[in-house]
Amino acid sequence: MSIEVKNLRFCYGARPVIGDVSFTAEKGELLAVLGPNGVGKSTLFRCLLGFLKPVSGEILVDGKELGAYSRRELAKKLAYIPQSHTPAFDHTVLDSVLMGMTAQLGVFEQPGQAQREKAMQMLRALGIEKLSSRGCMKISGGERQLMLLARALVQDASMLIMDEPTANLDYGNSCRVMERVKKLGQAGYTIIFSTHDPNQAFSYATKVLALKDGGVMAVGAPEAVLTEDVLSRLYGIPVARCEMETAFGRKTICMPVPGGTEGA
Repeated sequence: MSIEVKNLRFCYGARPVIGDVSFTAEKGELLAVLGPNGVGKSTLFRCLLGFLKPVSGEILVDGKELGAYSRRELAKKLAYIPQSHTPAFDHTVLDSVLMGMTAQLGVFEQPGQAQREKAMQMLRALGIEKLSSRGCMKISGGERQLMLLARALVQDASMLIMDEPTANLDYGNSCRVMERVKKLGQAGYTIIFSTHDPNQAFSYATKVLALKDGGVMAVGAPEAVLTEDVLSRLYGIPVARCEMETAFGRKTICMPVPGGTEGA
């Protein structure tokens, strides 16, 4: 599963939001999309999902133009995981996951035993099978995000598009979700996720797309392209980057320079 974006441009009316953005994401890659608020990350995702039509450029999914797929066909290729949110109804976790199978069922067809077992298999794979009968409004934010991930996985799509998957999660739940996402990449899924934390890119991504002023500032391996200069210009504050040895190997991290934002 691969996606290729060529010279993508998008405008809201006369206001340009995305200008000349190009990148690729291949099977097994975890692409982190970075950039300040309002840079167009969510708009880019809506274009990738076919919800918005670009002014110009191409989006190719497995070599085929995005617009050539029907919605049902596209659902078998791409799965979307939104930011963590509070659901409107207290469906059980299992029923919430089964909703991801809509594209596989007929108009009036209900999920059967095979679909329920498949949903349970995904819950087991993500370590939350014990929550299957619990209401989705009665679980933690981290558990709910894993539930949304399971719902996407039962679509049988091989690409996951995740809009800030750890937004509003505490540090522990954020790490648990991203570790699961990393394992999915290692299993062959193509994953594109947006984040406000460049350290997530260093820890989990194999490639990064840094957006600034509607265009591409940098694209490539995080350690290669997320330099102190790029990070500082990307976020408008002085950013320091350092290497550290841990029990799990060498790790790259970045942090704002103390006092560096004064007068900014």
